[in-house]
Amino acid sequence: MKCSICGSNRAIIFQRHSGRALCWQCFVDDLVQRVKREIELYNLVRPDDRVLLAVSGGKDSLVLMELMARIISPSRLQAVTVVEGVPGYNRRDEIELCRTVAKSLGVDYAVVALKDVIGYSVSELLDLYQKSEAVEKVSPCTICGVARRRALNLYARDHGFTKVATAHTLDDEAHTYIANFLRGDLMRLVQSHPKSAVHSPKIVKRIKPLRKIYDYEIAIYAYKKGYPLQSKECPLITSTPSLRSRIRDRVIELEWLSPGTFLRIVEWLDRVIEPLVDKLNASRIELPYCEICGEPTSPGRRICRFCELLQKLRAI
Repeated sequence: MKCSICGSNRAIIFQRHSGRALCWQCFVDDLVQRVKREIELYNLVRPDDRVLLAVSGGKDSLVLMELMARIISPSRLQAVTVVEGVPGYNRRDEIELCRTVAKSLGVDYAVVALKDVIGYSVSELLDLYQKSEAVEKVSPCTICGVARRRALNLYARDHGFTKVATAHTLDDEAHTYIANFLRGDLMRLVQSHPKSAVHSPKIVKRIKPLRKIYDYEIAIYAYKKGYPLQSKECPLITSTPSLRSRIRDRVIELEWLSPGTFLRIVEWLDRVIEPLVDKLNASRIELPYCEICGEPTSPGRRICRFCELLQKLRAI
């Protein structure tokens, strides 16, 4: 079978959501153009931006590095891996692979320990939680997510980066939208939109260049490049799954039965939410600052989510 785009090369990849059969080169060109289009559509990266790439060593983050280095000068990029400090999950092999790939692309690379940035590792935070008398149930994924976001923001700000790019795929974005919809969390729906402003000079804007690329496409690209498809998964995901991880396991069937479902969900919600995002951006909201740490927090709050979490764990 010939490629649906060029009509000359042999097709080796079937793109389920589009119904096209593609050769390798047209497949890669399609990925690059779609990421570039997403960046341009929402002005995710400006000419003077310095972008910090949050990489774990998994297939998604390695492909993020490669595609971003094709679109933006590597001199404006740096990759960083945050080591969370989860027992049995130090990711030495993934870190070395990140280092090798970054060097081949001309991208600077750094490794930082979560504890060095925020003062606690995830295992220490979990120990505090288990020893505390907190009534509210807090999942390990919530603790890790809050801590990682704080660490990435601090690192990016302290090192002069203007954007933080994460390797969330279309599957991730669809799961996030669905989870926030089920929670009835309008503000998180708004914050998930790529046009959402940060409303504080202390927050480095996070972007998701791969948010319109399917996970299976990332897997195909990684496989052809020789990257490991299944890096070691955090043991906390399977031991105490979050709402988002439970949703992930159930909505995959929707995409399988009707290819393109995830893309339609994300594009529809993008359009529906965008007017509200524009309205909030124009309102020039200035976020208050946490009374404990001095970092930005949500409107109407005196204490940020990170410090609130530490309070619940009796750490402050």
